[in-house]
Amino acid sequence: IFGRLCRYIGQPPVIGEVIAGLALGPSLLGAINPDAMHLLIPSQMVDPQGAVATSLKVIAQLGVILYMFLVGLELNAAKLKHKAHAAVAISHASIVVPFTLGTLLSLWLYPMLSDRDVSFVSFALFLGVAMSITAFPVLARILTDRNLQNTPVGTVALSCAAADDVTAWCLLSLVVGVAKAEVGNAAFVVGGAVVFILVIFFIVRPLLNRYVEIMDRSESGLHPYAIVSVYVMILGAAALTEWIGIHALFGAFLLGVTIPSDSSIAKSFQSKLKEPVTVLLLPAFFAYTG
Repeated sequence: IFGRLCRYIGQPPVIGEVIAGLALGPSLLGAINPDAMHLLIPSQMVDPQGAVATSLKVIAQLGVILYMFLVGLELNAAKLKHKAHAAVAISHASIVVPFTLGTLLSLWLYPMLSDRDVSFVSFALFLGVAMSITAFPVLARILTDRNLQNTPVGTVALSCAAADDVTAWCLLSLVVGVAKAEVGNAAFVVGGAVVFILVIFFIVRPLLNRYVEIMDRSESGLHPYAIVSVYVMILGAAALTEWIGIHALFGAFLLGVTIPSDSSIAKSFQSKLKEPVTVLLLPAFFAYTG
């Protein structure tokens, strides 16, 4: 309902989904009637293990992982060949400028919001990284709602956001490493991200292209085992990036990019997954966030 209202007034539906989460959570419903909120999401006294909240989080994560895979499927990487330099320049600028402004802002905010238990360096780095992160799923959702994901602007924007997402998580791990004096963890995240990207593009992509060619030549259509294998790869790529220290959605998105958008596998997943994910699962992610 909130999504429909936002669409009616010219705003992206994702804004309404986040507002719905805010309305159902402690920000509004919890402030007005806590018992009604706990009826929807039981409190820790009623649900000591947090099973309801955990289940909602799992549904939300699954929705955004499958959605980012679909976004990757629709992304035409061929359009980036002549705009790669622009995408890299835009991506770096969109990190450097807000990062610099965020660290400068910390000079004013540190005395107000922090104390001597937190070093100024950690505070400044955290604020800089927080200001430089792009909300990748939100950007992708807005572009697809506006049917801009396959336009030149949409393609460059998604590519920049993907690069920003990886860089931001690497920076965040560096900040945590500096704060905890464990810089080795940051090196693991950066190295793991580089290795994952290289493996995806130079090992997984050629194998997938060969697999897709075989499936396209098959007259019997996609075998159920082929569909199951793709789901396993989606969850495997997501779990691997989560283990490395980057968000799970990046692995699913990058796997989707490696599958040719005009293949039978891509078309099948786009037709069968789009409505269940965008109508049912994905709103749960934004509502849960709210």
